[in-house]
Amino acid sequence: MGKGETEQSLIEMLDRERIPVHLAVIMDGNGRWAEKRGLPRAAGHRAGAEALRELVHFCAELGVKYITAYAFSTENWKRPRAEVDQLMALLVEYLYRELDEMDQQDVCFRAIGNPEDLPPEARQALADAVQRTRGNSGIVVNLALNYGGRRELVEAMRRLGAEIKAGRLEPADIVENTVQSHLYTAGIPDPDLLIRPAGEHRISNFMLWQAAYTEFWMTPVLWPDFGRVHLAQALLDFQRRERRYGGLNV
Repeated sequence: MGKGETEQSLIEMLDRERIPVHLAVIMDGNGRWAEKRGLPRAAGHRAGAEALRELVHFCAELGVKYITAYAFSTENWKRPRAEVDQLMALLVEYLYRELDEMDQQDVCFRAIGNPEDLPPEARQALADAVQRTRGNSGIVVNLALNYGGRRELVEAMRRLGAEIKAGRLEPADIVENTVQSHLYTAGIPDPDLLIRPAGEHRISNFMLWQAAYTEFWMTPVLWPDFGRVHLAQALLDFQRRERRYGGLNV
């Protein structure tokens, strides 16, 4: 069976009524992908951006409503300055290159994290993409940039503390929905499925609150090689699982 036939057969096996509403992905392995090919790490990041582009198109076809892609963490600033600069330049290039197509395909683009720490060109590109697509009603693409799960929770606690201090909120009134409404992802359902490529088995400070009952799917495939067939495999595995949320399915 050829690759195309395998992909098509997997897609045909999918239950379109049980496609995840929200898919999260940690885009890992770009650097290793490039090094294995004797290429600069920047080539891996460029290939990873293309993999994300293809994932968004396929998810839109399947009916996924939200994608959250972990693109740059608060810890990634520790990387060599040249690599960080290349990542930021690629972000600007990617956003402006894809903006017309995203808009035409009704994609709604959002960013979560702390974009104010990004270089001015990157902040402007993000703002332009968000503004241009904010009225679109198709798939929502959340790009997690300068994002850290612990930082997100700390900032939420600070906002809640400020409301308590101002007398607008009582500590006893804080419930899970109160916290949820103060996260970067307020108004967005928690991810149903999180994909972690590149053979890693950790959450890497990503969506610590939101992933409490998220299903995880790990693969040794490096992110730039992650394609439609791998997503179909992940979705089929997801659809075979029972999601009990701590209870029992009777």
